[in-house]
Amino acid sequence: MDIEELQTFVEVADAGGVSPAALRLGVSKSIVSRRLFRLEAELGVQLLARTTRGAALTEAGATFRDYAARICAEIDVARETILPTGELRGRLRVAVPLSFGQTHFAPILAEMARRHPQLHIHTCYSDRFVDLIAEGYDCAIRVGYLQDSNLIARRIGPIHGKFVASPDYIKAHGSPETPEELVAHEALMQGTEAWQLMDGDKVITVRPQGRFKADNGTALVAAAAAGLGIAYLPDCLTHGYIASGALMPVMTRHPPPPAGAYVVRPPGQHPARKIRVLTELLIEYCEPNPHLAGVDR
Repeated sequence: MDIEELQTFVEVADAGGVSPAALRLGVSKSIVSRRLFRLEAELGVQLLARTTRGAALTEAGATFRDYAARICAEIDVARETILPTGELRGRLRVAVPLSFGQTHFAPILAEMARRHPQLHIHTCYSDRFVDLIAEGYDCAIRVGYLQDSNLIARRIGPIHGKFVASPDYIKAHGSPETPEELVAHEALMQGTEAWQLMDGDKVITVRPQGRFKADNGTALVAAAAAGLGIAYLPDCLTHGYIASGALMPVMTRHPPPPAGAYVVRPPGQHPARKIRVLTELLIEYCEPNPHLAGVDR
């Protein structure tokens, strides 16, 4: 079984069609089609159903795609392990938060692409929780507090945040001073997450409630400025609003504990060298960067 055929199949499955996969791979559509034909002929099963809009995975194709992606990833790791000083090659798929990923992390990914012209970098910018294994990502950059999982994480820098509200909201509803008062207020959240606060050296967890939710930090900071409630957001999103007076810090006696920015990857004994290189570049940028950690400390 040819590794190029497996890589091509995974690319078509992820791209949703032969044409976009050919563009990603830098080959003609006829080459992609021939590779798919040979793979299906060898397996004796149809992996993709061709449609007018592209290509959709059959039931067998959906099952085989995950195995093929893991095989391709292992081959990449094997190549990098025996050639540790070689040029980075292949593809790196990264999931990045939307809220400030485009401003803070996009330049770093662009710099990595500049340094390694043989490397194909595909980035997904979204604040939704991406399943790295199921969706075939090599790694993700995540900010905040990491949930328990089987993923392997490496901290790349600090993230500082605050509880904030608009002057109009505080005038109408008051400013909470204790965790008990905080949970009585309208909370602006991404979902049903808990908030953590410091009480001296002790971390307290509260479960706020609210009617306005958004899966994007920029949308939440706009809602807070509009007077809809209290939000917990990173300083890099709120410092301009605080400087202009559109938002004010609240719960200053019970601040949230410092969070972090992390590179997370699926479990495995040997991380791919391209992930190690990206992680080192992110650490180099993030640790001394006040705009990522938050300027209102």
